[in-house]
Amino acid sequence: DFSLLNLQEKQIKKELKNLKYRFQNEKDIQEIFITLSRLKNESSLYELFYQAYQERENTTDAILAFMQKIKTLNSYSSYGYDFFFGKIWQNTPTSPLKRYNMYLRWMVRKDELDLGLFTKIHTKDLLIPLDTHAHKISLTLGLLKRKIYDYKSVLELTQNLKKLDANDPIKYDFALYRLGQSKEIDKFKE
Repeated sequence: DFSLLNLQEKQIKKELKNLKYRFQNEKDIQEIFITLSRLKNESSLYELFYQAYQERENTTDAILAFMQKIKTLNSYSSYGYDFFFGKIWQNTPTSPLKRYNMYLRWMVRKDELDLGLFTKIHTKDLLIPLDTHAHKISLTLGLLKRKIYDYKSVLELTQNLKKLDANDPIKYDFALYRLGQSKEIDKFKE
């Protein structure tokens, strides 16, 4: 319930008592909402992402800026909290940054699936929100050679998808995911 972001921190803690989700315990969830509330009071997600993006038109820069901002808003740290926001990298990420790239896909692209609210960020600069299904099917289809599921695979696949559509390479994301997840292509391997 995102209306919780408008409450005082004590109220947020009270409202989220006894709540757990996957890797996050009660305290993690409370601190996540407190952090997002502090961010909401200071800046918009759009401005935060856009400010970092515009320098080099690089969405990875925007993701890193967001993660760094989160660290300045709350010193809390735990496995669940840190897993939720992700690990800050030094030079190049190793993680595929799937959740962040998916968020940016939703917010930048505008179609039946995606909202298109971040109008100053261009679709050509998005990176594929690579999951294990899309990774596997991309290997099978020859769109990807790298067998390791990581950030370098994200860059390689995105570059190969740009050969199909340089202005919106990420439009193929759902099709790749669905094809990989359904395992339909396995029938043709035999």
